[in-house]
Amino acid sequence: MECAALGWESGIPSPLSGRGWSQTFSVQFVAGHITTPSERNTVYALATPPGRGGIGVIRISGSHARDVWTSMLVSHSRVATNAERRPLREPGTNTSRILFRCMVVHPRTREVLDDGMAVFFHAPNTYTSRDVLELHIHSGRAVTSAVLSALSHIPTLRPAEPGEFTRWAFESGRIDLTEAEGIRDLVDAETDGETKKRFEVLRNDVIRCLASVEALIDFGEGEEIEEGVYDSARLQARNLRNTISQHLDDNRRGEILRSGIRLAIFGPPNVGKSSLLNYLVANHSPRRQAAIVTPLPGTTRDVLEVSLDIGGMPVIACDTAGLRDTDDIVERIGVERAGDMIQGADVVLCLLSIHEATAAPHIPQDVAAHIDKNTIIFVNKTDLLSLAPNTLWMGSVLHDQGMSQFMDGLVNVLKVRFHGSGDGADPLITHVRHRTILQNALQHLDAFLELGTRLQGQDDIVPGAEELRYVAQEIGRISGAIGVEDVLDSVFRDFCIGK
Repeated sequence: MECAALGWESGIPSPLSGRGWSQTFSVQFVAGHITTPSERNTVYALATPPGRGGIGVIRISGSHARDVWTSMLVSHSRVATNAERRPLREPGTNTSRILFRCMVVHPRTREVLDDGMAVFFHAPNTYTSRDVLELHIHSGRAVTSAVLSALSHIPTLRPAEPGEFTRWAFESGRIDLTEAEGIRDLVDAETDGETKKRFEVLRNDVIRCLASVEALIDFGEGEEIEEGVYDSARLQARNLRNTISQHLDDNRRGEILRSGIRLAIFGPPNVGKSSLLNYLVANHSPRRQAAIVTPLPGTTRDVLEVSLDIGGMPVIACDTAGLRDTDDIVERIGVERAGDMIQGADVVLCLLSIHEATAAPHIPQDVAAHIDKNTIIFVNKTDLLSLAPNTLWMGSVLHDQGMSQFMDGLVNVLKVRFHGSGDGADPLITHVRHRTILQNALQHLDAFLELGTRLQGQDDIVPGAEELRYVAQEIGRISGAIGVEDVLDSVFRDFCIGK
């Protein structure tokens, strides 16, 4: 007998009241056994995108992962009946991390759900530090849905909450905060970098600075500390402050790269904006068209956004309505939205066309109002000229003339503005949380440096050390906890106390 999970609303007496149960809770009743939420500590989820690729992976982790192995996996045989199928050999330490061919069956009906493979990982040597079972099955939605539904019939299992596997990995010390935050970036594969290592450099700088001040406080009255230690600590703090300040003064390049560079394509009606968008899309995904193209002005009436990869950078290209005065209510709304998009874009690309009569770009006043020194200008329809001037960035989307040079130039502009700094390094700050933390750390560094300018005696060093501890705690929230042991190690290593 099996019942769905039951829950009692707050204020309604529980059926188990009077038997030692005084709080509301939910239970699952299976074959005479009541399973409480604390027992359902094994979770499962689809670990691969549904319907993409031939193989789908379902991950199960927790102390009852072995229950799935014993109740849903049987030896591989296409001819055996339900009664003839033998349970798969239980995983031992000598068979850990080995793929086994098997049949996946329903735990109740014994119906065959799929022909797949299974691999068991023994705790604690797993991502979550708990037992992990992975089912490698066919990725069709019908198959994955059937297997996930079957897992729900095992009373000790429950669906994983979003990010729960990664949370377990963090709580068990498998990963730190930067790695946890980088999981989504890694899955999206938008950018790469060594963020953790670069934050570790800042962390080590703080530790050395704090260790100098701590050594001066604890051992400064002896002869074991050389003169000038405090001045050296102040110099280290000043250099650290300059480094953090430079990272903060990056025009939010890292956050923009992480979420996607918003590229607004604007210009007069019927100059080829939608054709250019389709060209960019075709370079990213051949045979795909994003925008409708007609010879009629005003075809595009709303902002059309497409996510692309241009030169290895994530770009959200936005096609906008042609800018002009119009009596059409719908088109006027589109023009207003185009103006908002231009103002909020990270990069603006103005598209013009050659005016046949004058053989020169025509810039209507509605368009000119949005052009400044940072605007990229591309002159389209140069196929209408017998000879295009070499001094202009010009081309023809229709006939693919000059487009290679245009794309090279666009990639170069994006890299200069967003990818590299003066030292050629990628932006350090890619999360709003990181920016806030570094701003807080900067305030404490400023407080430490301010205290140093009016230092009167040994007692005045203590507040400065406290400010440095705050800096360490802030950066530790990004790279991982910083403890007393880190500072003590640095004190004894750098100053040889007790040698």
